[in-house]
Amino acid sequence: MTEERRDDHSHEDEVLERIEAWRRRRPKLKDEFINSAHGAGGKASAALIDAVFLEAFRNKSLETMADGAVLELPGGDRVAFSTDGYVVKPRRFPGGSVGDLAVNGTVNDLAMMGAVPQWLSASFIIEDGFSITELRDLVADMAAAALKAGVQIVTGDTKVVNKGACDGVYITTAGVGVIPANIHLDAKSVRPGDKVLVSGKIGDHGVAVLIARGDLALEADIPTDSAPLGELVEHLLAAAPNTRFLRDPTRGGVATVLNELAREAEVGVVMQESALPIRNIVNGACEILGIDPLYVANEGKLVAVVPAEETEAALAAMQAHPFGVDAAVIGEIREDPPGIVILNTVFGGNRIVDMLVGDPLPRIC
Repeated sequence: MTEERRDDHSHEDEVLERIEAWRRRRPKLKDEFINSAHGAGGKASAALIDAVFLEAFRNKSLETMADGAVLELPGGDRVAFSTDGYVVKPRRFPGGSVGDLAVNGTVNDLAMMGAVPQWLSASFIIEDGFSITELRDLVADMAAAALKAGVQIVTGDTKVVNKGACDGVYITTAGVGVIPANIHLDAKSVRPGDKVLVSGKIGDHGVAVLIARGDLALEADIPTDSAPLGELVEHLLAAAPNTRFLRDPTRGGVATVLNELAREAEVGVVMQESALPIRNIVNGACEILGIDPLYVANEGKLVAVVPAEETEAALAAMQAHPFGVDAAVIGEIREDPPGIVILNTVFGGNRIVDMLVGDPLPRIC
């Protein structure tokens, strides 16, 4: 064996050892106090959920760590149940508000489980002194969003806290949807060779909120992508009935969703940077902030994994829908390296895309 060949193998072994060490990492809760990173959807969130909530509430439904729970009724029918809280600042931003976000976010969590969203609850934590006029406006946004999504808000609760105890108003919604008998989505069903699709341009929501907040010295017309995805999912599943996995890349963005998938399914995910649909202005804003748009939250996009033979049909179905016109195939599932997400860059190299660390964009959903 030549010296050059030995060097090649030495480098390959080193890379494999580094990847294996990366795969073995597990989130561990070392913090004594809550910080903003625990709500960002990345490593700190995973550690908090695993060490505190999952440890206390452990059950079969919760252990799936999906967007919600799939529950089987006595008659054999299945329903999806999900809940989420919304604390975005500012409460109103280009193209939306915390009101319609609170509806669309929970509707989309249900849709990602293959369910047809039906009913929501809404809980309001309101600061003493909050404007009734603004509250009416936010509730009107919720009503309009529910009508558009085809769901009803059927129950709720209101609490008022002392001035300074919350920032205006926080909204929590929970939702229930019915899962058709032929739909079975599960990260563990993902197989090498499957393709990874995203339904449109990523990072719009996070950047829209940052611009509205005044965190960036930019004047750009970037509205939130907040939208109900139930109908888009129905079209996708009709065209690609063997779709393996769906998830909306909210906190932590596309990178976090794919990392969670890779670890749950014990597969590798390889993305192509050249295929990622990202607006130039979003890329520019992320460069200014020193963050990767793959980690920026979206509120009207989905990530789908479909069998290779159904990819063309899935892509066409999404692109034919108003909320999927910019859909793209961004990567594929590989057998190796298991538990790792890799990005092939436009420069011909590659890099590992890890779980989000910290919270670069707090309170954007």
